[in-house]
Amino acid sequence: MIKMKDVLMMGFFKNLFQSKESKKKAQKYKIGMEKTRESVFNQLNELLASGKRIDEALFEEIEELFIMADMGVDTVLSLVDHLRRNVETKNIDNAAELKEMIVEEMFKRYVQEDIIDTNLATADDMSVHLFVGVNGVGKTTTIGKVAHLLQNEGKKVMMVAGDTFRAGAINQLRIWSERVGCAFYAKEAGSDPSSVMYDALQKAKEMHIDVVLCDTAGRLQNKKNLMLELEKVHRVIGREVEGAPQETLLVLDATTGQNGLSQAKIFNEVTHLSGVILAKLDGTAKGGIALAIRETIGVPVKMIGLGEKIEDLEYFDIEEYIYGLFADVI
Repeated sequence: MIKMKDVLMMGFFKNLFQSKESKKKAQKYKIGMEKTRESVFNQLNELLASGKRIDEALFEEIEELFIMADMGVDTVLSLVDHLRRNVETKNIDNAAELKEMIVEEMFKRYVQEDIIDTNLATADDMSVHLFVGVNGVGKTTTIGKVAHLLQNEGKKVMMVAGDTFRAGAINQLRIWSERVGCAFYAKEAGSDPSSVMYDALQKAKEMHIDVVLCDTAGRLQNKKNLMLELEKVHRVIGREVEGAPQETLLVLDATTGQNGLSQAKIFNEVTHLSGVILAKLDGTAKGGIALAIRETIGVPVKMIGLGEKIEDLEYFDIEEYIYGLFADVI
């Protein structure tokens, strides 16, 4: 749980980059975000350490690098405008001084004066987490990794195959449940997803399940139908389990960049997202998308995928994320 003013009072930049303990803790981020760091942020370091004078050409180069990292055009323009104003008001003439300013501004823009808690919400009795996202983003694999993580935390987990339009999706989730060793519920392909959810929750209650992880279909061709389907699923879940779903999580493939941001906007329109899980962050040079998501749709990144192994799913930590971006340049 992170509160912006507390971290900034401690001197965010120095604490983040000088503490041996924080560096050790963030090694997974450093390794997993190597592609983004090498393609963009190492270039940024070279740019700021080059002895260049601070002028409009420098700001334009910074803009280009951040846009390459998929931080989002609006986010980048706003951040660079902030740098321009600070350079002028503080009479800064050394480009190297911009690095600390960039790091702290990235942190502030993500936290947004909020208390950020990336733990998955839980209920006293049974929790239900709904996963949404288009086909092919790694949604089923992510659900399997979340199940593995929660079971390691001592939770009794059930996976529910709510994507009934593809028999392959049902079979894939079943395989993951066997691999993880958790409960699984499904009906035949073509069944009403709401009916599947209802029956699954009755079964989960009988089995005293702690957390139910529900897959959903990922069709964006007809936004109205998607909205109606998800609304119905939400109603059924909320009727059967008080306060549920505790989380509605959008799974995005980080390698898709701006396309992923477009998906986030659409899903945030059709359902109330509580968070985003960024899959395949280790496979992209465009890792700045976490900042773009936060500023564009206002929800936090809850988890990130930093590898293909079942244990390569991490609760998102903005400090460790920024360390992953800048680890080679400090």
